[in-house]
Amino acid sequence: MLRALGTAFGHTPDRASTHLLVAWPSSNADPARLAADLDASWEVLAEAVQTVMRRYGLPEPYEQLKALTRGQGITHDSMRTFIESLALPVDAKRRLLALTPATYTGLAGKLAGSI
Repeated sequence: MLRALGTAFGHTPDRASTHLLVAWPSSNADPARLAADLDASWEVLAEAVQTVMRRYGLPEPYEQLKALTRGQGITHDSMRTFIESLALPVDAKRRLLALTPATYTGLAGKLAGSI
């Protein structure tokens, strides 16, 4: 019986990919719902904010953002207030304030291009 397990597991990826190709065209994503979910996820920008804070030598970027989120989520307003409170050059603040969860991709473009 144990010898037959290999055959069963060997056929699993083939069957799964066949069913995926059949089911994929009938699946529909709701763009409005995706946009709303993304707009409710301002913590996505934490990476960008921490990186800029480190670049300009601000102390404990991770810990400062952690304190911002303690007991609550990050909203557009709380992120904006946090960025405005930082001792950063005006240009750096302006660039951070212009980011949204929908526009920030980090290094994804560079990393995808290097593969």
